[in-house]
Amino acid sequence: MIRTLSILALFLCTMAAAHAGSFAGTSGGASSAGSSASSGSTSGDDKVVLAARDDAAAFVASDGRIHGARLEAALRHLRATDPGAGDASDLQLARAILAR
Repeated sequence: MIRTLSILALFLCTMAAAHAGSFAGTSGGASSAGSSASSGSTSGDDKVVLAARDDAAAFVASDGRIHGARLEAALRHLRATDPGAGDASDLQLARAILAR
């Protein structure tokens, strides 16, 4: 079961990167992250989102049935800091996290 979910999550990560929603290209996407991290280090905000990648993969692979604590923190953070994230579903935001 775990192996199957892992394979599915890996496949969906690849698909999510190829079919990232509009959120990934907005101010919440990688372009704004690059401008705030001029030294090449990851800001505290990005760490919250990047730490949620495994949870986001499980969420997408399970069609929303697996909701990890790190994903919840990242979703709250994105909705609080990015105006474009407020209207996005949890699934859209999870895919955007995977596309980063």
